[in-house]
Amino acid sequence: MRAMRELADLFGCKPTEDTVHAYRLATDPAEYASRLLRATSTDWLLVDVGFPEDGTTWDELGELAGCAARPILRVESLEREHVRDLVANARSSGFAALKTIAAYRGGLARVQDVVVAALEANEETGDPLPVQVHTGFGDSDLFLPHADPGYLKPLIERFRQTPFVLLHCYPFVREAGWLAHVYGNVWFDLSLTLPHVARPEEMVRQALELAPVSKLLYASDAARTPELYYVAAKWWREALATVLPELLPADECESAGRQILRENAVALYRLES
Repeated sequence: MRAMRELADLFGCKPTEDTVHAYRLATDPAEYASRLLRATSTDWLLVDVGFPEDGTTWDELGELAGCAARPILRVESLEREHVRDLVANARSSGFAALKTIAAYRGGLARVQDVVVAALEANEETGDPLPVQVHTGFGDSDLFLPHADPGYLKPLIERFRQTPFVLLHCYPFVREAGWLAHVYGNVWFDLSLTLPHVARPEEMVRQALELAPVSKLLYASDAARTPELYYVAAKWWREALATVLPELLPADECESAGRQILRENAVALYRLES
């Protein structure tokens, strides 16, 4: 209902599901998606190319959003016999990061050999790409207790030169914040958590209880529907506008917000190098 009100306000229609849906159906799909994407004022899109296989491509998304875009290489989408070579050449092939969904493939306590091989090959380059790891909630085929990011501690310590980015995190936001607090090679986001939770401000508070603003990244995990890009961006900004003044002097809030919404990711993924 909250999302319907936000969309209706953007589209200039009544805030009902039928009216918003009718607007969607009456609008050209590309035009509709582009309007929502461009309304976020996004500067960079980083797109997991492993899912969905028949979806809009990463470069097409960039065109729709009117911004730069880079692909992310999902480890589980690679053929086992070619994992090391593909990962070793991922940076030169234009990928901004690697990603694993090990949480869906048996959990984070004991990740598959293919993931470990990818991490080894990535670190052996001497200039490892950031590695995104799905943690916390997701689709129904995930066993939530096994997606606790705390299980990643051995891998984080083994691959100390690798920047790890913990994705989603809910309901383990505090656990992710602790890892980002104690390990220099750990960052995290609240994608998927925002926009889906009812209290986004509380999730931001939990994230920043221990972790510094330099370790928290904006992301949406928007997929399948363009509406998620818009509401995620809007509610992230609103949550930060509420929480940062509770934690920082007024003259530091804007800088902290820019770090979380843009600068941390630009530096971590080397988006302007």
